[in-house]
Amino acid sequence: MKVNQITARGYAGAEDKHLYKLALTGLFAAMSYVVFTFLQIKITLPGGDATSIHLGNAVCVLGALVLGGFYGGLGGAIGMTIGDLFDPVYVVYAPKTFILKLCIGLITGLVAHKLGRINEISDKKKVFRYVLAAAVCGLLFNVVFDPMVGYFYKLLILGKPAAQLVLAWNITSTSINAVTSTLVSVAIYMPLRSALIRAGLFDRLR
Repeated sequence: MKVNQITARGYAGAEDKHLYKLALTGLFAAMSYVVFTFLQIKITLPGGDATSIHLGNAVCVLGALVLGGFYGGLGGAIGMTIGDLFDPVYVVYAPKTFILKLCIGLITGLVAHKLGRINEISDKKKVFRYVLAAAVCGLLFNVVFDPMVGYFYKLLILGKPAAQLVLAWNITSTSINAVTSTLVSVAIYMPLRSALIRAGLFDRLR
């Protein structure tokens, strides 16, 4: 009987943690949508295209640091994909956005939680180093693959001959976004982590 009770409590605890993470995934999706949609600086490009300076990727990275790569990446991917779907310029790029933002989260989570195990260590300096490395790796992936995938997506799938003309703009904006998103996500995560620990909520994210 005791074994069954312990097993039931463990199962219930796992279910609660799963639901907790799903709820927070929705919260991060909402935040990434708001930040990407309403706080972006849109730059109009030739051929009716556009690029933008935004902090949507910072929310994606922050989600991956807090919730893990899959949940955090999913939240960021959903939020920014919805942002694309409601924008007549970006709507055609929604599939690309979902895949790339999910990958940002997965890579960030891999470095932070699988390699650095930031939820299991208490040394703040070590946590900071892994958090910074995770953010850099996730966003460096985006700097390389967002313009590259965007170029071939526009050229081969959308048939846009102006793809090469806007490539340099995309590289520039993606690089700016990467630097700012790295600084913002790390700057927010470190005090947020301390606040979660003090509130007794950090263990629910392990």
